[in-house]
Amino acid sequence: MLDSSIASELLHRPAIEPCACGSSLAFIHCCGLGGGEVRTELPEQDQALAGGLEDAKARRDREATREAALAILGISPGHKDALQALYDVLQHEQKWDAASAVIDRLARIHFNDAVSRMIAAQYFLARGDMLRAQFHARMLVRLAPEALISHLTMGRAFLAQHNGKAAEHHFRIGLALPAPRGPDVPRRDIEAHLAIALRDQGRFDEARALFEVLAEDTKEPTLLLAWAKLEESDRKVEVALQLLERAEALAPDHPQLPIARATLFRRTHEHDRALALLDASVGEDGASSGLLEKGQILDSMGRYDEAFATFTALKARLCETSGHSYQAERAASLVKDLREFFTEGRSRLLPRASLRSDHPQPIFIVGFPRSGTTLIEQTLSAHPDIAAGDELPIIGQLAERAQNLLGSLLTYPKALSEMWLGDRAGHVDSLRDLYLNEAVRFGAVDPAKRWFTDKMPLNETHLGLIHILFPQSPIVHLVRHPLDVVLSVFSNGLTHGFHCAYALESAARHYALIAELIAHYHTALPLNYRAVRYEELVADQEGEVRSLLDFLGVPFVPATLAFHENARYARTASYAQVTEPIYTRSVHRYRNYLKHLEPVIPILMPAIQRLGYAIETDRHSAPSDDRIKSKAKLIAPDCSGATK
Repeated sequence: MLDSSIASELLHRPAIEPCACGSSLAFIHCCGLGGGEVRTELPEQDQALAGGLEDAKARRDREATREAALAILGISPGHKDALQALYDVLQHEQKWDAASAVIDRLARIHFNDAVSRMIAAQYFLARGDMLRAQFHARMLVRLAPEALISHLTMGRAFLAQHNGKAAEHHFRIGLALPAPRGPDVPRRDIEAHLAIALRDQGRFDEARALFEVLAEDTKEPTLLLAWAKLEESDRKVEVALQLLERAEALAPDHPQLPIARATLFRRTHEHDRALALLDASVGEDGASSGLLEKGQILDSMGRYDEAFATFTALKARLCETSGHSYQAERAASLVKDLREFFTEGRSRLLPRASLRSDHPQPIFIVGFPRSGTTLIEQTLSAHPDIAAGDELPIIGQLAERAQNLLGSLLTYPKALSEMWLGDRAGHVDSLRDLYLNEAVRFGAVDPAKRWFTDKMPLNETHLGLIHILFPQSPIVHLVRHPLDVVLSVFSNGLTHGFHCAYALESAARHYALIAELIAHYHTALPLNYRAVRYEELVADQEGEVRSLLDFLGVPFVPATLAFHENARYARTASYAQVTEPIYTRSVHRYRNYLKHLEPVIPILMPAIQRLGYAIETDRHSAPSDDRIKSKAKLIAPDCSGATK
């Protein structure tokens, strides 16, 4: 459906105006199509056009194919074969915006056509558009549950969103299908993806066993690269290097080889070797993974201006390949709705779920991406009473599904108002149980332990929902200097937060938006909350850890101070950093980039001041532990506004 402003604009556009997406179709036959019924078949008198299209395709004449497809779509904008033919031409020409618009339209008009869904899902997967890839992949599974390609595609979509558990589910279904239908998919392709899903869950022994079988006499360098990634994640650098040598023997010019080697050299602090590899293979138009690695190596070497230029090229590349940008209006609308719904008066009327004393309970570790949440989870999961749940998407999913789950006419968060009604007050316990059941399914819960962690980035957006489902669960909020956080978000390939990380300014805008929302939650809800300041944690690790464990009500154990010895694999961008003992080099890292950060300082200044931080300009002297402690004592108010 089109909103009123767009509809008004369409009325004033000539029907023959070319569409801005670049498809060469008239706007009214392309992105200007209304939401009503679209003609999908040619009239009898125009059937000869279909023959012309088939003839052009058979001759592999792309220009003739384009002209024939455009002629058909000018008459029947939903014609299946013409849409697919035009998509094929646009994709070959790398006209990504137009190809995206056409293939998405093909799948949505031909709603129940599994082949169109498959093509659309695979295209958006390749483009990194996970929202549309998942939408079409889910429809594909619904339409063709007995087709192996359906489960492979759905599993790949889950893998791309770092949901290895859900991906494993589909790969195992695919392997168990007695007589799969649809396109033929080699069994080893499913098994290779299953190995990656197991690897990404930290189940290294199971994944390694599969890789070993699949790699016998293999001719597939990508399989060896995936196995090498496992060994690098498991801190077995020499084994990983040997696997890369095998991959190089098969494909000396494989573009991922220098990037994989550079990653290993960065792990062993051989920065010159790593950079030399990338300089020889990665330009500004190179793969995003190569630009990311190069920027981080330059940062480690103290070449900050070059690093920032590389990160800027990385973001441009990601925007180009994905078509994403910050969804500012959606983010602002959600936050506005949350602030209006969770007022102090209204929140008192909402029922709270009761405590499930028979079940381990969640500890919510919240914070903006790159604020230190992984460090805290590795610390807590070294405690014998606490299991690591990792980044559980459950709270976000409950928010998305709240309208249907509660049978409401309203969207989230207004859908929660159903629980004001006497016959639906008990639904809060149902939502609580749904969360706990999903946590078990994700493998987050150890029945022998009292707690499990949930450290999904930006869960703090939903502190209201978290509070009514688990009013007694601890909320541990990681706080770090806003400039350090935004810089780190910009220098990593993250997708959280409405794609805010695709530009420095949008990362700052989203940080400021969520910071204001958190401050609002503190006025509206009696949260079981504790802020942990990253700078204080690295300055006085034992003191902060003891204080945090006391807040959680569990005894101190020395193992929590040796988080870097925790054998658990942290499945985040910080996985390599938390294998090192605690260090201070990331404190006030922003000073090295201050001139580049100047445009976002006004955006972040309210949050900087609210959190009690200052802006330091001396980039040449790293702060000592004593200096951090002293500064922290002077300017360390609680995030709720109360002084510690």
